[in-house]
Amino acid sequence: MNTLGTSQSGSPSARSWLAVVLLLAAATAVGLLLDSYVTLTSLAMVYVLAVVIAAYRLGWIESTVCAVGAVTALNFFFIPPRWTFEVDNRENLIALATMLVLALVISRLATGLRRETALARLNEERARQLQALAAALARANSREEVLTVGRATLDAAFAGPCFLVLTTADNELEHAEGLDASVRDGMRQCVADAALLGPGTGRWPGLNAWYLPLGEKGRVTGAACVQPALARDEDGRQHAQALCSLLAQAVWRLRLTASMLAAQGEAQQQQLQSTFLAAISHDLRTPLAAIVGAASSLQTQRDKLSPAEQDRLLGSIAGEAAYLSAVTENTLQLVRLGSSAQELRRDWESMEEIVGAVLARVRQRDPGRRIRSRVPEGLPLVKADPVLLAQLLGNLLDNALKYSEGAIDLTVSVEGRELVVSVKDRGAGIPDAEQATVFEPYARGDQAGPRGAGLGLAVCRAIAQAHGGRLTLRRRQGGGSSFSLALPIEVQPFQGEGP
Repeated sequence: MNTLGTSQSGSPSARSWLAVVLLLAAATAVGLLLDSYVTLTSLAMVYVLAVVIAAYRLGWIESTVCAVGAVTALNFFFIPPRWTFEVDNRENLIALATMLVLALVISRLATGLRRETALARLNEERARQLQALAAALARANSREEVLTVGRATLDAAFAGPCFLVLTTADNELEHAEGLDASVRDGMRQCVADAALLGPGTGRWPGLNAWYLPLGEKGRVTGAACVQPALARDEDGRQHAQALCSLLAQAVWRLRLTASMLAAQGEAQQQQLQSTFLAAISHDLRTPLAAIVGAASSLQTQRDKLSPAEQDRLLGSIAGEAAYLSAVTENTLQLVRLGSSAQELRRDWESMEEIVGAVLARVRQRDPGRRIRSRVPEGLPLVKADPVLLAQLLGNLLDNALKYSEGAIDLTVSVEGRELVVSVKDRGAGIPDAEQATVFEPYARGDQAGPRGAGLGLAVCRAIAQAHGGRLTLRRRQGGGSSFSLALPIEVQPFQGEGP
């Protein structure tokens, strides 16, 4: 609580001295009015009341002067001989001395009580600041948020100006170009020493600010400059250290989280590579052995083989090579799409043309013409990589041909702000227990059917996500599965332009 009329430096102001004069004048005026009706002791109590008011509202210097002035005014105006500073009665002298001591004690006690009250309020406010900062930092998800919250808290806790800067992994200050050279030097030194610098710290006491590191030696994540800094303000210095400790913990938590995520990504990458090697050894060894065996038979025993047997071996070589090509392409595509550095070459494409190209290629493996397509005219364009979308649709149609016997429906439609491509079959369907993992790499489930590395649907989902879309699966009534690709419809090129 600020005292009435006290300057920021703590020295009395003209307003406080005017308050002292007015209190003494008011007490004297009241005493003169009551002089004919009350005793000298009651008049003394009027001046004691003025001293209590001064002690409660003014600083200790003003209240002490008021106490001395009250005794002097009582002696001058009311103690015989009146209108002089002489005292002709020993009892009156003792009364004046007692009143002076009483006034000084009251002034001292009131000043101490006011100081303790102000300190208690300040500590309560600082406790709330620490609590609010801890809650805000718990919600922070980036270094920028920590900086914003930290700077706002320091500005609210201290008169300032206050500065807060984080450091890089090499303990260099980040974005400190706009700071004064003296502030930068102080921050660099406190980061290098991992110690508090400034008045009252025993380190660089001639500075006009406290320089506080965020963290301890070996784990410094930044530095703060707090002003004003007084050597005697130990509580303020400890509060600044507590704030910086919370900020350091928040920045270190973000660093650990980033390191953990990087480690998880590395572990996933290692797991993917291990699974890829396992897939090579398991799924590629058999077709390679078949190709080598068929080619060796043709090379060494071609003259002994009938034309039909030679055609069978050549067909085996071609089929196994096509299978190897599909597995390799799906695996490489999955690895490329899983890389954060991979960028799609997207352009405005017509879904009718993509579907037509896929059907022309897939129907070479569909002699029974099981695939039925319904693609309406006038569909909006999609911004996509046509090669990837063609691969997605090709994988879905190949799976439908392998795992079903009846007709396969390929439909394209517009639903809201999405273009939906669906591939529906009448196969055995995918059990509910396996639908959650069917899009995972190398997951094929327990259903009987043609061999495969379990990459096709994983690649399809990765392609859909890379285009900002989604690939979903649902069971059809009457049996079978329905895979639906939903792509967002973006603002069409040349839309709204005149002829």
